[in-house]
Amino acid sequence: MRTVGVSHVDDIEAVLFDLDGTLCRRTQDVAALYDSAFERAEVEPFGEPGALWPLLDGPPDPDDRVGHLAAGFARLAARHGRRVDAIGLAEAFIAGVDNAQVRFAEGAERALEWANARGAAGLLTNGPSSRQRPKVRSLALDKHLDPVVYAGDLPRRKPHAEPFEHALAVLGTAPERTLYVGNSLTYDVAGAHNAGLPVAWVRDGDGDGPGEYRPDLVLESVGDLPDGLG
Repeated sequence: MRTVGVSHVDDIEAVLFDLDGTLCRRTQDVAALYDSAFERAEVEPFGEPGALWPLLDGPPDPDDRVGHLAAGFARLAARHGRRVDAIGLAEAFIAGVDNAQVRFAEGAERALEWANARGAAGLLTNGPSSRQRPKVRSLALDKHLDPVVYAGDLPRRKPHAEPFEHALAVLGTAPERTLYVGNSLTYDVAGAHNAGLPVAWVRDGDGDGPGEYRPDLVLESVGDLPDGLG
């Protein structure tokens, strides 16, 4: 763990968490989901999930999940000498996703206890409620976190400041006394910085480190939130 800017845990009056990759992970069988996409699309299977993911253009585009995934399928098909309806394959894949099939990330339950013991605790996720609410309900996160803000339903998502400002208005806390905890440098760390919140970046095996970003805390897992800072 690395501490950069927050002087002491007593400075923190509230905590906001990211969801995917921070508090929860999917448990759905990805190989079965991949195979079922070909079955739904009535396409002879090729490739495998492990070959598809590296062909995607970074994190999913929240405004075009189908197009983002279809680009990967198109590249994979070209490598196998196949011509396919990549959009249809992507739509079939997404149709099979069960967003309720999630589990707590390692240390997440401890992190929730840590946050609730220190004051208000909420959730700010970039996805829309239609996709994220099943995860929240599956893990009963709405019993531990208030507010639950779905930035995908707002005019702007992270890394814009607006979703953070919306959550702060409900919490009634100042940005400098509200810690944001997330696993994405480009969305969570950048967004919290733009909104004036101290931020804990969950490294989660990222061997490259934060690079030019400057999170106030670098955590190996979300459960590593410390009892005292500095």
